[in-house]
Amino acid sequence: MKSIIFDTGPIISLAINNLLNILPALKKQFNGEFYITSGVERELVNKPLSTKAYEFEALRVLKLIRERTLKVVSSNKINNLANHLLNLANNSFMAHNHPIKLVHLAEMEALATAILLNSNTLAIDERTTRMLIEEPKNVERIFRNKLHTEIRIDNNNLGRFKEYTKNVKVIRSVEIVTIAFKLGLLDKYLYKSNKKQLLDGLLWGMKLNGCAVSKKEIEKIKKLEVKA
Repeated sequence: MKSIIFDTGPIISLAINNLLNILPALKKQFNGEFYITSGVERELVNKPLSTKAYEFEALRVLKLIRERTLKVVSSNKINNLANHLLNLANNSFMAHNHPIKLVHLAEMEALATAILLNSNTLAIDERTTRMLIEEPKNVERIFRNKLHTEIRIDNNNLGRFKEYTKNVKVIRSVEIVTIAFKLGLLDKYLYKSNKKQLLDGLLWGMKLNGCAVSKKEIEKIKKLEVKA
């Protein structure tokens, strides 16, 4: 069965932009399963339910879980692999002889689930994890510029991490809303049939709420998806 594993970020971006309602229709079109881990569930539901700021968003996510649009998965295998990936990632780059902490456990749980379920896709908005999977050498450049020091790479740890993740495809919330846009799921928000404006609003909504996407990428997506 086809599947997409969701990290916390894309669901938060959709929730803040009042777009969680597109997930059931997208799942139907995808004809597969949408999964979250128990760690992601804690971040999206359990913790926010104890606050006032994001309580309603948590209830909306909980509704998707109850309706089985999002299915929660957990296992000892996921936990063990997640901790192993966490250790590899956070000991792959060194500054001043100290490892740089790059990722958190919840992200690695989502990644471990994608690997163990042979999932089609991992949906994650966080830039560092995505770069570790797609272009790990860029991590060294970014932290060298950020910390103004030389970064040493542990090629053994990084190589083992890359071997685990070599078949993982990554998408972000910007790709998710672009697919929904192409399918016409958001046409109700069109103003004077201005599709470029609608797509621009969707993409910037994702960017301003945590999705790692550049202005240049947004313009490229608009050019590809909306013909003048």
